[in-house]
Amino acid sequence: MPNENRPSVLLIEDSPSNAMVYQSYLQSDYSVRVAHSGSEALEQLGRYDFDVVITDVRLPDMSGLSILDKVQLDCPSLPVIVITAHGSVDMVVDAMQRGASDFISKPFDKARLAVTLGNILKKHELEEVVQQYEKVYKREQFHRMIGASLPMQNVYRIVESAGKSSASVFITGESGTGKELCSEALHEESPRADAPFIALNCAAIPRELIESEIFGHVKGAFTGASSARDGAALRASGGTLFLDEIGEMPLDLQSKLLRLIQSGTFTPVGSSKELKVDIRFICATNRDPLKEVQEGRFREDLYYRLHVIPIHMPALRERGSDIMLIAHSLLRQYAKDENREFRGFSREVETFFMHYDWPGNVRELSNVIRNVVVLNEGSTVEMSMLPSLMEAKQTRDSGPAFNETGSLVTSGAGRESSYGSEAGEVDQFAPSNFAGPQKILPLWIEERRIIEAAIEKCEGNVPKAAAFLEISASTIYRKKQQWDKLQTAR
Repeated sequence: MPNENRPSVLLIEDSPSNAMVYQSYLQSDYSVRVAHSGSEALEQLGRYDFDVVITDVRLPDMSGLSILDKVQLDCPSLPVIVITAHGSVDMVVDAMQRGASDFISKPFDKARLAVTLGNILKKHELEEVVQQYEKVYKREQFHRMIGASLPMQNVYRIVESAGKSSASVFITGESGTGKELCSEALHEESPRADAPFIALNCAAIPRELIESEIFGHVKGAFTGASSARDGAALRASGGTLFLDEIGEMPLDLQSKLLRLIQSGTFTPVGSSKELKVDIRFICATNRDPLKEVQEGRFREDLYYRLHVIPIHMPALRERGSDIMLIAHSLLRQYAKDENREFRGFSREVETFFMHYDWPGNVRELSNVIRNVVVLNEGSTVEMSMLPSLMEAKQTRDSGPAFNETGSLVTSGAGRESSYGSEAGEVDQFAPSNFAGPQKILPLWIEERRIIEAAIEKCEGNVPKAAAFLEISASTIYRKKQQWDKLQTAR
């Protein structure tokens, strides 16, 4: 092998005879320079570039571990192999903790040295490939999605590939993971980017109106249809139709949607005229779609029509450091919106955020940070500024709990269940008359309590309360009508 293509090795050994033996082991495959003292080794490290360093621990003027420290300081990516005839467990641990790539005890043969060097250089080469790949391909943001974690990099790559196609995409993931942001990115990556993107939440539309919302209606088609109205299908023609929470769609309407997907034609409610459209379909659900099919709540033929390209949005708790990446982005945005001076988070808050389970995912994180920014002043988010629910909850049922200062609670004291503390303290967000499972209240009553509390905090301003709750004001007004009916029925 020509010298210029050989990996270069710096061999640091004070014994001339040992140095000659080790050099003979290496010279056929490596370009070797020898140093007999620590000072000579440091001089060569300053003059030449090496692929690996092999150093004895006992040198006449310094310890080989000091050389290891110097290499770690100046060139932490340079692998160092430590050799010694006086090895002990403590020395091995010390060397590895200081950053040594491997440890070899004397005496050793050529095969042992060759295997060690080969493994280290191969690992180093792979690390460089990964670093180069991440430098080129790793992104912290893709359209409006934020995240540098591997699960999100996978999402970005699928979106880039699927965006160029007209095939239907089925997005799954828990509520609040960013399924709509993913659908927007798919649209922006597609040749239809300049055409309409129409998003429809099937769970937010009353059952009796959802057909009209999708297909439109003619004047007089039903009570209240005082004028004709184009549905989402017609408005999305030439572009993309995103159907969020498609699992909430009634079965009879699923058959009509299947016909639209298969033929590209539909008939508005109350009309006899068939219309033809060109639509790219993207749908999303927070349920397990196959389970919905098996239990008869979702048509199997529609599932296979839509589930051409699956994308799974990972939960926030699965995304590691993305939590703080998103948190900082949201803090900057909300601080600007509310004219506040917040610039960062205390270490206690960061620890809490990284250990918290985030059952509401990014949507919950967004609500928490907006609450902090609106209700507090300062430059740093402290634990005392977090909502009471965040302070009261433990990160997981089996995970660490946090007290009011943000410190970990290691004993059972102070650890709370989802309904209250073990000492019997009730969560302030639970109903005042809640006394255990036997007193669980209907969902609409709990929902009403939360919404009315938000309206009260916003001094009766319904649109402002709706903005904090991340729902539309019309949803609150509609729910108020439903509550009145339910209250009368009770």
